[in-house]
Amino acid sequence: MFILLAAIFILHIACITLLLAATIHNAWWMTDTVSTDIWARWILIGGKWNYTHIPAHYPQEYLQAVQASSVLACIFCILGLFVFVAQLYTLPKGKRFLFSGTFQLLACLCMIIAASIYTDIFHKDEHDGWYGASFILAWISVCLTFILCVTYFILRKKTAA
Repeated sequence: MFILLAAIFILHIACITLLLAATIHNAWWMTDTVSTDIWARWILIGGKWNYTHIPAHYPQEYLQAVQASSVLACIFCILGLFVFVAQLYTLPKGKRFLFSGTFQLLACLCMIIAASIYTDIFHKDEHDGWYGASFILAWISVCLTFILCVTYFILRKKTAA
């Protein structure tokens, strides 16, 4: 059981890392000369990437929803890790991983909301770019946090310590 708990801990750290990378890194939408994330836009001028603000034509309320959902996903995942460790020592078997699974489910849902809004609202009419690594990491983190959530809910039923 110790190896299983260690593997879950490592998977949880991987989920946190992917969520943070997807939220912070500047590659949600890419072209040859522009890199856009949920916080700013970077333009390649003279071989150097220059910071600029997000264009005014981006719907600000949707952008703020994507930003807030991404940050909340990170917070819920980090809280889930702390709750996981605390539950190992405080709760009886059968109730042990319920709160951790709930935090992971919330993190998964928040990142689904962020990535879905970004997919539906932004860059619909742009055909010369592609979704970047951060966008892909966001969807990978959705899958991993959901797998971790299901794992917590399955482990809740286990009786072995």
